[in-house]
Amino acid sequence: MDCSKAETLLDAYVDAELDPLRNLDIEEHLHGCARCAQSHSDRQTIRGGLKTASLYFKAPADLEKRIQRSVRQAAKAEAPAGWFSGSWLKIAAPLATAALVVLMLVPYFGGPSSEQILTQEVVASHIRSLMVNHLADVPSTDEHTVKPWFNGKLDFSPPVGDLAKQGFPLVGGRLDYLNNRPVAALVYQRDKHVINVFIWPSDNSAQTGGPIKTHQGYRVIRWTGSGMNFWVVSDLEQSQLAKFADLLKSSLAAWAS
Repeated sequence: MDCSKAETLLDAYVDAELDPLRNLDIEEHLHGCARCAQSHSDRQTIRGGLKTASLYFKAPADLEKRIQRSVRQAAKAEAPAGWFSGSWLKIAAPLATAALVVLMLVPYFGGPSSEQILTQEVVASHIRSLMVNHLADVPSTDEHTVKPWFNGKLDFSPPVGDLAKQGFPLVGGRLDYLNNRPVAALVYQRDKHVINVFIWPSDNSAQTGGPIKTHQGYRVIRWTGSGMNFWVVSDLEQSQLAKFADLLKSSLAAWAS
């Protein structure tokens, strides 16, 4: 894909409107083109700014009552004599309230959230890694080979370790590009199932996490800990992926030292 083609697809990519194959094509181009990557970043910044709370006004607490009062007054002024018995108001007032609710909810349906977009990026990177010669830049089961390989290639040192004794051997590592920055990708395996672990520094020092989610047939689990973001992707059965995540979390402190 050239820059001209990428430029025509960037808006649809930011809005998560492309099919998986187009996603892979444009992400591979962004990984190798600094100019288009910057253009993508600019679009995400603009999109994020349009969704900030500062652009919206909170409805006054008494707005619903004021609308209903206006409906009553209009009904009394315009309804034929004897017709305003309350039955019309019983219909009009709920309709006015429903219209108010719709207006208040409009800002929240502007498109996928930043987490949904990042989930899409992570899964697309996982799929791309499964292609021939894309899985690992440093294929090795030795953590002492994989960990120093990242030195000088990233502005952080990812924790690296082997979980072979627990049934999840390390098979290598590579550089990837997510969330508008280079990240470390560690590759593990369970039988014939590939597990990608994406790692990059977190701005949040608190320990956070979320449940396992499914996207395009792959399971994704994420958490923040030890000053890093961790996103794990695989087609493993859910209980097996949860077991791997628990093992990884419990081993991080020892690996980071």
